[in-house]
Amino acid sequence: MKQVLVRGGGVIVDEVPAPGPWPRSVLVRVHYSCVSVGTELTGVQLSGLPLYRRALKQPHHARKALEIAKEQGFVRTYKRISRRLAAGTPTGYSAAGEVIAVPVNLVVPVPKGLALDDASTVTLGAIAMQGVRRAEPTLGETIAVVGLGVLGQLTVQLLRANGARVIGSDLDPARAAQARASGADWIVGDGESLADVAIKATDGFGADAVIITAATPSSAVVSDAFQACRRRGRVVVVGDVGLDLKRHDMYEKELELRMSTSYGPGRYDPVYEEEGHDYPYGYVRWTEGRNMEEYLRLLAEERVVLAHLPSERYAIDDASAAYEALQGEGQKPTIVLLEYPHAKAQPARTVQTRKSPAVTENRIRVALVGSGSFAEGTHVPNLAKLRDDFELRAVMSRTGSTAKAIAARGDATYATTDIGEVLADTEVDLVLIATRHDLHASLALRALRAGKHVFVEKPLALTVEELEEIEAFYTETEDAPVLMSGFNRRFSPAVRKLRERLEGRTAPIVANYRMNAGYIPLDHWVHGPEGGGRNIGEACHVYDVFDALTGAPVTDVRASAIAPSRRLAANDNFTATVTYEDGSLCTLTYTALGAKAHPKERLEVYADGVVLTLDDYRSLSASGRKTPLWTSRTIDKGHRDELEALAECLLREGPWPISLEEQLRATRISFEVEAQIRNS
Repeated sequence: MKQVLVRGGGVIVDEVPAPGPWPRSVLVRVHYSCVSVGTELTGVQLSGLPLYRRALKQPHHARKALEIAKEQGFVRTYKRISRRLAAGTPTGYSAAGEVIAVPVNLVVPVPKGLALDDASTVTLGAIAMQGVRRAEPTLGETIAVVGLGVLGQLTVQLLRANGARVIGSDLDPARAAQARASGADWIVGDGESLADVAIKATDGFGADAVIITAATPSSAVVSDAFQACRRRGRVVVVGDVGLDLKRHDMYEKELELRMSTSYGPGRYDPVYEEEGHDYPYGYVRWTEGRNMEEYLRLLAEERVVLAHLPSERYAIDDASAAYEALQGEGQKPTIVLLEYPHAKAQPARTVQTRKSPAVTENRIRVALVGSGSFAEGTHVPNLAKLRDDFELRAVMSRTGSTAKAIAARGDATYATTDIGEVLADTEVDLVLIATRHDLHASLALRALRAGKHVFVEKPLALTVEELEEIEAFYTETEDAPVLMSGFNRRFSPAVRKLRERLEGRTAPIVANYRMNAGYIPLDHWVHGPEGGGRNIGEACHVYDVFDALTGAPVTDVRASAIAPSRRLAANDNFTATVTYEDGSLCTLTYTALGAKAHPKERLEVYADGVVLTLDDYRSLSASGRKTPLWTSRTIDKGHRDELEALAECLLREGPWPISLEEQLRATRISFEVEAQIRNS
């Protein structure tokens, strides 16, 4: 399958694995996609900037990078970000084609008789429509549109369909002429200001509203819009413009500033967009899906017309030429369409990425399933460092471009979007599962039943039923493959050193573990069905550390939590105490209420008259000693060490790195804690 990627300041077309049908998704054979000149060209230009300049333009990404750097070090973080940018970013978000799988909220049927090339502008039309809805036009009002690119042209026509009189404003005379053809009643001419034209058009009152569809870092366009409005008028921001507001522009006339969020209600809401739950029709009349559907209806009825807007078509293979034309000098088309091959043959879901044969002798051949930032930034580099023991054979991901980029970087043989391809591959020894949590248990079982060894990131399972099914597999299967859960902290140098100091202890231990986990918004996937919550999804690490330190069966689990609220989940703030058969008492304090700047994890172990303190996996100290038992310049939580332990097991017939009993036990503790804090 061909896909357009933004990379290094330009656009390329790459052959990537075709996607497959996934739950809560739709699969479309695209015929046409419409280029969003503003949004997508901005992305192209950003991709060519050095990292420091991108950070200045995208401070929210820079802050996230700094947080990662504090934990993983600057050099590692820089390489991680550079690798991600080098992979390229898929572009294109307004398209039309044939539905192959069942559609959900972000897909609407094309009305009979409407050509697919016109229908491919659907997303842009929905954005323009939402801007108009935010302006709340009434019959006979005068509304100005600033910025007459494709969004502005559509906005003009939608306002006319609402019975409004329209003022158009753009620095490009050709666009202004197109707006006149689209139905604009007045155009801001050369040497005129928007306010001047608005005053003349309204007998001195000013425009009822101004919709800004321009894209500029300047805040002057917003100031001009305020000056053009009547008293108690409204300004709607659709485009990406500067928002350095001046109080006096708004205060005297009591003006309103309204933001228009993309396609409409539902945008950026994972419950709507990803889980497919629609908003009630009677309470949210116009969602993003309904805006898209209504725009297509207006196109089909020719109440919105595209024929007079300059447009150009390019075959998908010529996508780079299309973007170059949009950035060149001279007159540019208003609408640019990319045309895709209409062949009925199913596109390949697997592509080869390695040209030369791999050296596989005495190495574990790995298929990476899931290619999120953790897998890309941690597992792939560690597999490369351990190349004497591991070979990355395949990368499987829902997103073909990501799978191919990681496969190419890791020198894998192929990339795929088909899990069946991986499980049927006789050359795959180990399946490394790094998907979202809800898929861990089912994928692990499928791989085990296919005869593959499995490394599955934590948590091993989200439900008791899933865990029992895994346990039953090992009860019923002789010579079953190795299963290893990603409980990496027990393999960290600090915990290994701690376990050494506890060998031969003569009494139980008391362990206090504090995890200053940080706040995660309630709409984050970790809190939803895909994540299972923070106790099962993250605190399971700590229960495994407790098991590793005590080496004894569990006799009791007690937990309590702060009551959930509109901001906090039940498993955001809780304590859990685990009692072991040897008398040891281990307590976890897990909280999202602490300061971000405070270290995340601290463990104190009281044993045989000594206090051993592990600080954020950077140091391990013992009471009475002036020097630490172990230190590191960066946080080392044992991710590389766990792979080394797995290689020792698979290549040199060593024991399982973590026994099946211990993996089940840590997971069961998390289930018991979850049940208690949900009911506390």
